[in-house]
Amino acid sequence: MLSEKDNTHISKFLSLVLRHKPETIDITLDENGWISVDVLLQQMTIHGHSISKAILDHVVTTNSKKRFSYSEDGTKIRASQGHSVEIDLDYKSRQPPAILYHGTAEKSLNSILATGLKKRERHHVHLSTAIETALAVGKRYGKPVLLSIDARKMHDDGYIFFLSENNVWLTDHVPVKYINKTTGLLIN
Repeated sequence: MLSEKDNTHISKFLSLVLRHKPETIDITLDENGWISVDVLLQQMTIHGHSISKAILDHVVTTNSKKRFSYSEDGTKIRASQGHSVEIDLDYKSRQPPAILYHGTAEKSLNSILATGLKKRERHHVHLSTAIETALAVGKRYGKPVLLSIDARKMHDDGYIFFLSENNVWLTDHVPVKYINKTTGLLIN
């Protein structure tokens, strides 16, 4: 139906407009990040990015990272997490597993070990239960480093965690004392 290259291109464009710059196609996300599927498709067409509902469905359902989700009735769409625009995903706080992982690049390690993990332009720090996922994230930015996070201790100390629709653990900040420097692994 759709080549992998086209699927990736559409997914990246949806990430742009649903996570960072909805104004690119003159849309406004509601307070929870939702936009009508019909409005999204109409505005994409007006701005030279025409796709069908079937193609949108394919991109949403085949995205390996489950970056997008439909509302229960299927009339709205939003990005699952990673927004730089101000929205409330309405996630409920959850108790995390004992250990979570964060992948980063070797070039960022000294800064992280000095100040902790910060959300920067995003709404949250992203953490994973899977080492492979964390390493894949780290590889996007250079030579990957895997950090082990003592999420249970953070939670016990009052830090709040959320679990996104696509199973990414989210928190506002990970102070240095919860980053396990002895098991942080440098992957060759």
